[in-house]
Amino acid sequence: MSNHIVLVHPAIPQNTGNIMRTCVATKSHLHIIKPMGFDLDDKHMKRAGLDYIKDLKMTIYEDFDSFVEKNPGQYYFYTRYSKKTYADACYRDVMQNHYLIFGHEHDGIPKEILKRYIDACYRIPMSEDARSLNLSNCVALGIYEALRQQDFYGLSKVEVQKGEDFLYQ
Repeated sequence: MSNHIVLVHPAIPQNTGNIMRTCVATKSHLHIIKPMGFDLDDKHMKRAGLDYIKDLKMTIYEDFDSFVEKNPGQYYFYTRYSKKTYADACYRDVMQNHYLIFGHEHDGIPKEILKRYIDACYRIPMSEDARSLNLSNCVALGIYEALRQQDFYGLSKVEVQKGEDFLYQ
């Protein structure tokens, strides 16, 4: 199966572009739930995604219920309101579909959705002086924790562009 990144109502094109690149690097499928605060042809999003977009697996949904209908698996909701941390979640089963779900940059995931899945909500710990972290950074933290628990299943652990012995030559 695989890992999935889900963006609920993303608003900032540069974040989505960065997340697209992270999805390609981690072999994760990107799911976007409308509405979006930008057009997918936005130049800032394309610049952030660079040439990785051609290798991206992406699906867009009109609403959250349409996403749920089509995507069985384990859901993980990243929210500042949870009492559990993202490292408390178990992502180990590589045969399971894991959906890491992130909300709108300003408002997060709608409360009515979080309440339906309250036991699947996780927080990224941070200082009490900070309200939030950048969305693309949160996605990177989450997906790499899942991959760490999966021993980076399906990813190369050596440099393939310049060769694994590049530093030793």
